[in-house]
Amino acid sequence: MRVSQSLVPFAIIALVLSFVNAYDPSPLQDFCVAIDDLKGGTFCKDPKRVDAKDFFFSGLNMPGNTNNQVGSNVTTVNVDQIPGLNTMGISLVRIDYAPHGQNPPHTHPRGSEILVLVEGTLYVGFVSSNQDNNRLFAKVLHPGDVFVFPIGMIHFQVNVGKIPAVAFAGLSSQNAGVITIANTVFGSNPPIYPELLARAFQLDASVVKELQAKFGSI
Repeated sequence: MRVSQSLVPFAIIALVLSFVNAYDPSPLQDFCVAIDDLKGGTFCKDPKRVDAKDFFFSGLNMPGNTNNQVGSNVTTVNVDQIPGLNTMGISLVRIDYAPHGQNPPHTHPRGSEILVLVEGTLYVGFVSSNQDNNRLFAKVLHPGDVFVFPIGMIHFQVNVGKIPAVAFAGLSSQNAGVITIANTVFGSNPPIYPELLARAFQLDASVVKELQAKFGSI
């Protein structure tokens, strides 16, 4: 089958865009251990100085402190904790939930998430985009169950059991980022105009100001 010469430039552009749109840089060597000192444009630690501790983290066996307003704690293991994750496009978290605690609605702008429940009972879900009519995809999870949250989708978890719950999640980025919806909307610095939020959320401006006072102090 002969490919039209007129299609070749488009094929090349498509190929280039597939690389440009990658969320994390792909490695061009065995590893690229991140370093803080970027003098001279050097982003990788000298491979000869790399050792096992650059790929190691200890502590995910320890429960996080859930004594807070939402009743949960996220222990993050990304490139900030393991510099050897640099360019690998993966990271990990442990999430602890007190009874009735929640990981409130949030989104990861740079990565999808796959969560496995190891203890307790969780109600989890995500909401699709406006284009998909904001459909809710939700399940009750039991130990051994797995659920996926697509990149950028607002999602949540809540402990619906009477005992603490523990989950582990992998993310498709060395630093997926997190945007907690309530904190972001009502706790921005400086605050968003209350009148704007009042109309957007169909609330009285006084209610918005009360929420901003609450989340702005967190």
